[in-house]
This record gives sequence, structure tokens and C-alpha cells, in this order.
Amino acid sequence: MRYILRKLGFYLIAAWMAVTLNFALPRLIPGDPVQLIMARQSQLGPVPPGEKEALEKMLGLGHGSILSQYGDYLASIARLRFGLSVTYFPTPVADILRSSVLWTVVLVGTATVISVLIGLTLGTLAGWRRGTWLDSLVPATTFLAAVPYFWVALLLIYLFTQVWPVFPDQFSYDPGLDIGWSGEFASSALRHAILPALTIVVSSVGGWMLGMRNMMVSTLSEDYVSAAEAKGLRPRTVMLGYAARNAVLPSVAGFAISLGFVISGSLVMEMVFSYQGIGYQLLQAVTNSDYPLMQAIFLAITFTVLSANFLVDVLYGFVDPRTRLAR
Repeated sequence: MRYILRKLGFYLIAAWMAVTLNFALPRLIPGDPVQLIMARQSQLGPVPPGEKEALEKMLGLGHGSILSQYGDYLASIARLRFGLSVTYFPTPVADILRSSVLWTVVLVGTATVISVLIGLTLGTLAGWRRGTWLDSLVPATTFLAAVPYFWVALLLIYLFTQVWPVFPDQFSYDPGLDIGWSGEFASSALRHAILPALTIVVSSVGGWMLGMRNMMVSTLSEDYVSAAEAKGLRPRTVMLGYAARNAVLPSVAGFAISLGFVISGSLVMEMVFSYQGIGYQLLQAVTNSDYPLMQAIFLAITFTVLSANFLVDVLYGFVDPRTRLAR
């Protein structure tokens, strides 16, 4: 329990620092961001009454002392009131964030889990059967991991939309369809997600395979593995129950980081495919100086990363009791 409380306290402090930094960001921007946002909104349509005051509270630039402004800012964050988006005016930022997070979590989250499972499985087998043809796949997968996301994405687009026109090359679904639970929409969303997901899997599976393979080779030289083999245990039991179980521990922390950054999406990948996830929306917010949307995305990414790391730290403490004893 002390271990969990200690970790929780650390992450709560980190979350408070992130929120405070988000409060300070508009103050570091030259000029008046509220006036800039109001000017851009007025070009897109009539600005609702009270929008200026709402923006000042949300950005922490209202009237009064710095503490009162900070209090108004925290109140807006607690109520999930991020104001109106400049890019998609007059749509509320919360609505954009809600829809974008769903697209990113489904696509990037699923692709990340698939790449981790494939990479760890291949790494386990390559480390167990080192020197075989399976072990020789490591350099090829490592090369793919070193290739930039956008290059893999462009190559897949060329192969599967030009050479073999099988999949669509952009957007997360057919723009002519209405979003819903219909079979036609689900089929369209699945077809649009295949190439972006394949880009993530191809680009990241090599790193997981290489890391797991190296840890397997190191773990197989340990005395407890030799003792298990000397007892006459089945090779599969030794591989999974003794070697892989301990070799996978360092990958747990890496998986926590990857899982946390799922919410941010793969920015370059979403840019290439014009996939309407968080990464794509962040690019649009930066391009259009959409401070309310930028702040909301920053908070969403921060809290997701912190939450994922906290949960994995707790899980890691149960998987490896040595971490609970560390002071």
C-alpha cells in the first residue's frame, strides 16, 4: 500500500505541474491570444456573447490577481470547458476532443497492442532459437523500425492505392456516409484504418522484437534457467515460465510509455492519411493558432501518459516485487 501511495503522490504532483504549465503557456505567447482568437472567430461568423470572458477564464488570462485567474482556470478545467475551437468555429473544443480521441484510441491503440504482441512473440522465439533462420529476421525488422513513419506510409499508399487499388488513401471513413453503428459505416471505417494501422505495426514491431530477443539471450544464461533445464522440465515450460517471464519485464515499462502516447496518436501517420485523430487535430490547431484546442489536447495527452504509467508502475510492482522494496 505504501508503494502505491508513494507512486500516486508522485503522479499527482506531476499532473499539477502539467496543469500549471498549461496555465502559463498563453502568458508566454507574444501579444494577446484572446484578441487573436476573437479576430479569427469573427472572420468565420458572429462571436457568441460572453465568449471573450469565457476565453479569458479558460486561458487563465482573466481579470483580477494571478491567484483568482488560476482559480478560474482550474474551475474551467474541472468542468471540461475548453471554449470554442478557432479551427472548427463555433464547435466546442470538448466535442472535437471527444470524437478525435475515439478515432485515435481505436486505431493507434489496437495497432500498438498488435505490434507489441507480435514483436514479443517473435523476440521470444528468436532468443530461444538463436542462430536459426528466425533469429536472422532481427536485422530486417530492425531496419524497418529505423525507417521513418511517413516513408512507410507513403510506400503503402503507393502499393495499395496505385499499384493495387485495394484500400482508400485518406480520411478515417467515407465522407459521404453518416457516422453511426451501421454495417456500411463500420466497413468503411475498417477499410480506411487498415493502411494506417499497418504503418504502425510495420514500423514498430522490429523494436519490440529486438529488445525481447536480447533480453531472452541474457536471461537464458541465468542460473535459475539452467537449473530448470537440469530438472528435466519441458522446453516450452522453461521458455515461457522461466526465461520469457523474466525477460519481458523491461518491455512492460516500454509498453506503458507506448500505451500512454496512444492518445497523442502518430502525428506524421495521421498527417499522411488525413486521419481525423488527436495527432491530426493537433496539427490543425498549431497551424491555425487554435490555443483552446492546443491546450485541451496537451492536457489530454499529459493525463493519459501519467495514468498509463501509474497503472503500469502498480502492475510492475506486483510482477517484480523487488521494485516495491526500492527506497
